[in-house]
Amino acid sequence: MCGIVGYIGPKEAMPILLKGLHRLEYRGYDSAGVALINQQGTLNLYKCKGKVSELEHFLTGKDGSGNIGIAHTRWATHGVPNDVNAHPHYSASEQIALIHNGIIENYSLLKEALIEHGYTFRSSTDSEVLVNLIEYIRTTNGCTLIEAVQQALKQVVGAYAIAIIERNNPDRIIAARQSSPMVIGIGGEGEFFLSSDAASIIEYTEDFVYVGDGEIAILDRHAPLRIVNHDNHEGRIDIRKLQLSIAQLEKGGYPHFMLKEIFEQPKTLVDCIRGRIHPETFEVKLSGVIDHRERFLSARRIIFVACGTSWHASLIGEHLIETLCRIPVEVEYASEFRYRNPILSPDDIVIAVSQSGETADTLAAVELARKAGAFVFGICNVVGSSIARATDSGAYIHVGPEIGVASTKAFTGQVTVMTMLALAIGREKGVLDASLYRTLSQGLSTLPEQLEQLLSEVAPRVEELAKIFTYAHNFIYMGRGVNYPTALEGALKLKEISYIHAEGYPAAEMKHGPIALIDAEMPTVVIATPDHTYEKTASNIEEIKARGGKIVAVVAQGDSLVRHSADYVVEVPVVHELLMPIVVSLPLQLLAYHIAVNKGRNVDQPRNLAKSVTVE
Repeated sequence: MCGIVGYIGPKEAMPILLKGLHRLEYRGYDSAGVALINQQGTLNLYKCKGKVSELEHFLTGKDGSGNIGIAHTRWATHGVPNDVNAHPHYSASEQIALIHNGIIENYSLLKEALIEHGYTFRSSTDSEVLVNLIEYIRTTNGCTLIEAVQQALKQVVGAYAIAIIERNNPDRIIAARQSSPMVIGIGGEGEFFLSSDAASIIEYTEDFVYVGDGEIAILDRHAPLRIVNHDNHEGRIDIRKLQLSIAQLEKGGYPHFMLKEIFEQPKTLVDCIRGRIHPETFEVKLSGVIDHRERFLSARRIIFVACGTSWHASLIGEHLIETLCRIPVEVEYASEFRYRNPILSPDDIVIAVSQSGETADTLAAVELARKAGAFVFGICNVVGSSIARATDSGAYIHVGPEIGVASTKAFTGQVTVMTMLALAIGREKGVLDASLYRTLSQGLSTLPEQLEQLLSEVAPRVEELAKIFTYAHNFIYMGRGVNYPTALEGALKLKEISYIHAEGYPAAEMKHGPIALIDAEMPTVVIATPDHTYEKTASNIEEIKARGGKIVAVVAQGDSLVRHSADYVVEVPVVHELLMPIVVSLPLQLLAYHIAVNKGRNVDQPRNLAKSVTVE
């Protein structure tokens, strides 16, 4: 959840650290801080509550010099957001500084033991306990810093990505990882970068090493990168190339990243489809299916594990795979799956879905599935992420960096990959009608162009609608079949960024309780596009109208039935019903965005949320 960044090399560290923090702020923005060692050997630590911009103001007039430093932007877990709980944390002697992303689950026991040895604590964080544990071992045993870190981490239970600097050791950063993301960038001679996300340091290097669980990295300006484990056995250095445009990390003239990412979707779906659907024959080829064909053909069951928006996409994936492949599918919240005792077998396929590829609960579900012998397939966005490395096979969605906390283009990218996955499996199994296969694969290929036109036509309409509903206190979203998950996702977007209470329901369930909420003050967004339940949905709309409810209907172009009952109508292109969730999601994203903007919300950084949930 938090973001960490570090630098050691010939350059001034502060500008690099601050720029990295700005690019990591999507991971947390409760507080921020930096620690640097200057040329005189002084370890300076500066931190404050608030965003990175407030840290920059706080740094005015202070000594920010030095060629080695670490920095942190926080999403609070242990301890309220304030100056004291902000990172980095000093050890008791102020000789060591540490930053930490994760949770130390046994920090209370460790803290009690340290208090018995005379330690006092400034903050209420678990992270300060860790830096003092390292110092205690270092001074008591007379060992090196790396040895103290190794011994300390053997006593720690939890998740962490940490970076440590020591006043008397100005040529070295020690970093370690367990279940929280960490990547090291290799620059020029004696130059290293450290971050939670390669995108934050991509302008400095394209050579990256992904630190694995249980590994400790030694970044020394006078030596090559070393990776060891807790027992000091040398690890493998696997340098990977990562090319990313800096323009992808900027707003590009849009007022918010979220709006930019909504309007990027025609292009990102082109990137998602490229090389996977033949432009002339419309054949779908996914290497993850081709390379593991027998596993998919013999699959007894497919289980999706995901959280949040990825869970909604997985519900759509369930419809796609059961319809096109005739394989039973279950969709599980990863956070629940990991704490059950699920029945898994080697002929099950578990599909782990995560934008970041770092979601802690989903990673834990992957490990559970692998231990049970199931085949694990990953769908994620970030190349080299933990889920990408932990799964047996998978597919990237290739939508580029998603900076806005509320997911938009990742959702449509996930659904697009799931559609291609279902088409590929269904074709291999021989259960998919050739005409339907071509209709869907060709429909996916033409979808980017249709989305481009949709955005140009519908964006002004939705912006006007948002003005009408900005001050609503509650919303209901309704859909049927494959668009029930789309309704859930639309409601989640509104909740996340506008802080308006919203719920998604299957349209037929309105009569089983929620219809009691309907009155003139409760707007209902209904997805009423053509499918085999269209007339049923139209009937549900009449039931809401009869009780004084206000209807915003998302309909297909040419609709002649629902538009007469709805108070407000948004038209989308006519596509096959299995592709409609991708199309419908765009106006729902825009509605949430414009309502949030009208309410003066921080759209890209909504309160209490962070982009990548790397702790429980």
